[in-house]
Amino acid sequence: MPPASELMPALEQVLYSGHIAEGEAVYQFEAAFAAHFGLPHALAFSSGTGALHAALLLGGAGPGTEVITTSMTAEPTNVVIVHTGAKPVFADVDPRSGNLCPKAVEAAVTPRTRAIVVVHYAGFPAAMDELRAIADRHGLYLIEDCAHALGSRYGDAAIGTIGDAAIYSLQAIKHMTTVDGGVLTLRDPAAIDTAKELRWFGLRKGVPRTSIDVKRAGYKYNMNNVTATIGQVQLRHIGGLIERHIANGRYFDDKLAEIPGIAVTAFESKARPSYWLYTVLSDDSDDVERRLAAISVSASKLHRPNHLHTLFGQQDADLPGLAAFYRRMVHIPCGWWVGDEDRARIVAALSRG
Repeated sequence: MPPASELMPALEQVLYSGHIAEGEAVYQFEAAFAAHFGLPHALAFSSGTGALHAALLLGGAGPGTEVITTSMTAEPTNVVIVHTGAKPVFADVDPRSGNLCPKAVEAAVTPRTRAIVVVHYAGFPAAMDELRAIADRHGLYLIEDCAHALGSRYGDAAIGTIGDAAIYSLQAIKHMTTVDGGVLTLRDPAAIDTAKELRWFGLRKGVPRTSIDVKRAGYKYNMNNVTATIGQVQLRHIGGLIERHIANGRYFDDKLAEIPGIAVTAFESKARPSYWLYTVLSDDSDDVERRLAAISVSASKLHRPNHLHTLFGQQDADLPGLAAFYRRMVHIPCGWWVGDEDRARIVAALSRG
């Protein structure tokens, strides 16, 4: 959180303003977020999951359709596909990164496919040139799930500007938080009005209710002025916090790669990760967890591969790349709170013979 001396007066002002629902503070936050992260525009939502639901609907997901996605993610990514009535189709991942494998994605395309959801896992950009080409070749809607990747870049592009839609999470444990919240950005500005209707019951803000004809059922996904105010204050400080994530991640890239038996996440030379988490790859991931627990540092695999959940009915999916990645991977902290001494202790613990 930003300093209380900045945040609390701003919150007091909005809380006693008489305007705490969606209003000017939300629209100011949207403009500031887009400007800060190099996006064409930003639409604020109550959660990243709500933003992803809207993106999927804009992309044509619905009953009888399929969405190609990854099993290596937090469950909401794929639960929300089920909410649309579409079937999640799990493509395999690159065992060096946990990100979607473009060849596996292309092999999963069928006449029922409408969209691809690509998660930039742990803040490491996926192979967007290849995935964009696949989407274009097959006429598919490409959605970037940037929940882990705020501030990442891919070549000259801000992450989230290569897909047809992208979502960001502002949930409690992400790079930046508004306690809860999310952002949607769209490649086609003509879709903005529809997205706004989807986030608020199918209605349009700023238009007299008596003159509106609701043509499509929307949802209660709008952000409010209170969380937007938190976001505005957060934006004044987020640059330095993300840079600390990156500095820690690069430190681990250099130091951990020198340790026998440990590998680090692979990524393309044009990718600039924002390192929400740091992924260590080891043939004995349990040993990594034990070594760090001994110095009171939490490490874990964090997520369960989604295809193993009964909900998706795909427990027997053939995903050898994911199996190899999941067996070897363990996440260690690299956030802004990890100081120089902390990261040196982590490296020392993993270096001991």
